Amino acid sequence: MTHTLSETGADVQAPAPAPGGGGGGGYFRFVLRRLGTSLVTLFGITLVSFGLGVLVPLRPETANLSQQALSNPEAVAAFREKFGLDLPIWEQYLRYLGGLFRGDLGISQQTGQPIAADLAKYAPATLELVLWATVLSVLIGVSLGIVAAYARNRWPDHLARVVSLIGVSLPTYWLALIGSSFFFRQLGWLPGSGRLDASATPPPRVTGFMTVDTLLAGDVHAWGSAVAHLILPAMILALSNLGMVLRFTRSAVLDGLNTDAVKAARVKGLPGRRVLMRYAVRSASSPIITVTALSFGFLLAATVYVEQIFAWGGLGQYAYRSATNLDVTAITGISVVIAVIFLAVNFIADLLASAFDPRIRLQ
Repeated sequence: MTHTLSETGADVQAPAPAPGGGGGGGYFRFVLRRLGTSLVTLFGITLVSFGLGVLVPLRPETANLSQQALSNPEAVAAFREKFGLDLPIWEQYLRYLGGLFRGDLGISQQTGQPIAADLAKYAPATLELVLWATVLSVLIGVSLGIVAAYARNRWPDHLARVVSLIGVSLPTYWLALIGSSFFFRQLGWLPGSGRLDASATPPPRVTGFMTVDTLLAGDVHAWGSAVAHLILPAMILALSNLGMVLRFTRSAVLDGLNTDAVKAARVKGLPGRRVLMRYAVRSASSPIITVTALSFGFLLAATVYVEQIFAWGGLGQYAYRSATNLDVTAITGISVVIAVIFLAVNFIADLLASAFDPRIRLQ
């Protein structure tokens, strides 16, 4: 036990650290546990995604070969041999795992290009969209969640609950269709498709983020066009995720307001807003970090509808075309890449959350 001085000057005892929870060794074990869990999860994802691709009832050659080629048994056999479809299922899976370790995701049946090259081409567009949507949903959702918790059972809380219910209830594709129809077709305020106006010159590719590359190129007109094209799909995605962030934050802050530290601060007469931000919100930092990571993963999956409707040209649209063309290799490649991104974000979130709340390392 250690002795500290409270804000009132009284000598109080601080609890000793929990066994195994402090020090570099405890943190290192925590990191190893999280890393091991992520690797096991990734292996399971490769198995499930590959299995689902194999269980598709239609044959890939039916979706990719012409009727004339399908009537030629030699052309069909050559197609199946080229993509390893004539091998036993277990051998196809082991061959795919071996390729993953070498960074080889296979060849896309629809483009004829290495899937890794296709994903490197399309991923920046999706990441730019998802990052902006995550920032918007977290900033708005966390702010509304804090206000709702502070004004519990009053009109700000009721209004925040309505916003949360709308965000959770409405399908993403419906929001995208309504948003495109209203703001683009009827009002003409925002662009309806693509990432740049036809009159804008695409910048040299540096990061793949259109807003960043146009700035690096010093093209103000193209930058304004890129921002305008980003607003509507990013807002649609943010709105679809806003309800989850708001509800998580409200619940976490309400829990924080019921802690002993908050009760002691109120007894000492500290202002309500100071108590809220210094104690309640701080204690809710770990759940907020967690919901931010969850938001990123949710939005990665939701981009399929939004990108297709807004012709965004990212991983979502590539995944949609792969699914419609029964490009099994591309589908499994996309699944693994998105899983890796999601697991990496969650791993970082776990490390940050444990830094704010060391008790997480003991769970």
